[in-house]
Amino acid sequence: MGGSYTHMPFETPKLKVCGMRVPENISAVAALTPHYMGFIFWKPSKRYIKNTIPKIDPSIQKIGVFVKASPDFIVKTVQENDLQGVQLHGGETPEDCKTVLEAWEKQPDANKTPLILIKAFSVKDEFDFSLLAPYEAYCDFFLFDTKGKLPGGNGYTFSWELLAAYPSNTPYFLSGGIGLAQATDLAKFLESKASKMCAVIDVNSTFETEDYTKNTQDLNLFINALKNRFSTE
Repeated sequence: MGGSYTHMPFETPKLKVCGMRVPENISAVAALTPHYMGFIFWKPSKRYIKNTIPKIDPSIQKIGVFVKASPDFIVKTVQENDLQGVQLHGGETPEDCKTVLEAWEKQPDANKTPLILIKAFSVKDEFDFSLLAPYEAYCDFFLFDTKGKLPGGNGYTFSWELLAAYPSNTPYFLSGGIGLAQATDLAKFLESKASKMCAVIDVNSTFETEDYTKNTQDLNLFINALKNRFSTE
């Protein structure tokens, strides 16, 4: 259960583009080959995906985002959409994480396709990292997002300096209002010890147009900058 990834410092984080919902935009973003794409299966979200996910490059891992969903709904959604992982973005407990994995492991193909489990946590001015320990047995990754009115997609960053106190060997996704305007700050962060367990940069609302689709031109600039660790040389 969980913890199937090698836990080590990451030289250059991978990229996840979250909140995808329009088929044509999904295909356009997939053409940029981010490592992960996120799809929100929580109806109150403006980014709730109502359509079938089009076929995309199999190297891109599809992550379903859920908020306090039942294990049966999560497993059904994973199977129907050929998801490789789930992101629990509500107030799920360690027991909830365990229950989701147990529900998945009962499926016939579970051994052939292990499910990536990501647990999201909201961060504001401070965070109690001792809360993470009970989750470590079940989670492949943690995700830190800015605390806002809704789970995710609020468009604001939190103080990444807090992650200097990160005590866990579980790698994490860095989320919350990250875009091209944060390039300088992100470059500094990636050179700091606080980033040593940062496996993935997670972007969403900062790259959106008014209809909640992603601006592929800006995303392409960001992807190339990330590959070069935002070097100005």
